[in-house]
Amino acid sequence: QVQLVESGGGLVQAGGSLRLSCEASGRTFSSVPMGWFRQAPGKEREFVAFSWSGSTGYYAGSVKGRFTISRDNAKNTVYLQMNSLKPEDTAVYYCAARGPGGFYYDVTSYNAWGQGTQVTVST
Repeated sequence: QVQLVESGGGLVQAGGSLRLSCEASGRTFSSVPMGWFRQAPGKEREFVAFSWSGSTGYYAGSVKGRFTISRDNAKNTVYLQMNSLKPEDTAVYYCAARGPGGFYYDVTSYNAWGQGTQVTVST
């Protein structure tokens, strides 16, 4: 089982940027597909971005063109670069390791989760 620890959240003004990090341990990281999700107060957890093991990313429509997922397999770390942030991006952000089967945008396809990191975007 992989263990995940996120960092990098915080308070930023609209239009600003943040980079989230997620460090993994316990499995061969380079072979683990990884995703980012977020959950705003009163809402369900939603898909943000996904990476197999390489450089190609898949994104929710609401963040495409603003967010970039990347990974450094040597550091067992996946990143989420968030630019042009909007107040509606405010949420707790989670990284997750995908299990076998399912769809990359489906929260039930993931079998390991980090503790989450708060991102707050002010107007």
